[in-house]
Amino acid sequence: MPVSVERVAMIAMHTSPAAQPATADAGGLNVVVLGVAAELALRGVEVDLVTRATGLPLQRELLPGVTLHEVPAGEPGPLPKERLPEVADEFGEEIARLARTRNYDLLHAHYWLSGIAALPVAIELDRPLVQSFHTLGVMKNALAGEGQAPEPVQRLRSETFLATQAEAVIAASSAEATVLIDDVGATPDRTWIIPPGVDLGLFAPRPFAAHAATRLSLGLEPDRPIVVIAGRVQPLKGHELAVRALAELHALRGWAPLLVVAGDVTPGDEGFAAQLRGLAAELGVAADVRFVGALHRDALADLFAAADLTIVPSFSETFGLVGLESAASGTPVLAYRAGGLSESVVEGVSGLLLGTREPRYWATEMALLIEDDDRRAALGVTARAHAERFTWAAAAASLLGVYAVVGRP
Repeated sequence: MPVSVERVAMIAMHTSPAAQPATADAGGLNVVVLGVAAELALRGVEVDLVTRATGLPLQRELLPGVTLHEVPAGEPGPLPKERLPEVADEFGEEIARLARTRNYDLLHAHYWLSGIAALPVAIELDRPLVQSFHTLGVMKNALAGEGQAPEPVQRLRSETFLATQAEAVIAASSAEATVLIDDVGATPDRTWIIPPGVDLGLFAPRPFAAHAATRLSLGLEPDRPIVVIAGRVQPLKGHELAVRALAELHALRGWAPLLVVAGDVTPGDEGFAAQLRGLAAELGVAADVRFVGALHRDALADLFAAADLTIVPSFSETFGLVGLESAASGTPVLAYRAGGLSESVVEGVSGLLLGTREPRYWATEMALLIEDDDRRAALGVTARAHAERFTWAAAAASLLGVYAVVGRP
């Protein structure tokens, strides 16, 4: 019999849900956790967001009904992600301390590191564990590019264990659900698909005057086409393909758009960022690539709306939130047909999907879209309509349904 859920702990050990996406280890997970938490709070559910403190431990209300708890675990200061398993037990003790005081109805772990810290607490206190992975090691390994280091065995084994022990596993797409069931060991009756939402008020088309202001604020020329690649700068996101496609476009057409890279370098990938700049210089397109760093959400929404095209050449995405945010902004998306991207981007509706990583194909499709104003405008309209199907309210309502099913009476 479904039960009422009144208080939930959402656990994100390795990155604070309040952190700015596209900085450090912050990304789509942070957007999803905060977006769903806000909607759950509107429905009367108290949400505690629990993360590892990288400074002094603190507790603060982010929104009415949503409280952030930054708790100590291990030595003070940031820790590389590969060292976080060493402090998972300490972090779990802090979760248990909060759980005894706050009397959570359930624990919802985000990412595998959070799961291995939260599962012993859930067992000890007899509370259900809901697990969202956001990315899967086996999925990343299967789609990784040449030279990318495989995910550690500890992660793969932990994900398998969590998938079999959690009362519910949440997938963002049917592609992720398939991998969870076929390769990770999750059971179909405990696996739910809940796509993320998008802030349709923030990510929306802008008037032409706003486009000009956005270009000016980022130091972009007023009359050149803009192609955006958004997200942390790391090999997985396919920035190298974007730069090579830019050079191919210049060779094909004699011109190139501005490739705007919106995101910070992931810690540990500084060498890749240097290689990327070197590649752009080697191919003669260094002046056509602009690194603008991680943008605040409102500035990112402005950039999407001002762009002619967004590209998502990632090797692997469990969903592809960037594609949805671009679509909501009225800007079509060119994406790699892999994982959840074939669900967040609909062929001929919100953009185009390519099944190849050959730069010349990407360059050709980019050129054809940029040169055809009518086609691009029509795609922008249908892209917005596609994005309007995904709201945080719908995601939260679906999640509440799962909570009610697995909750303890």
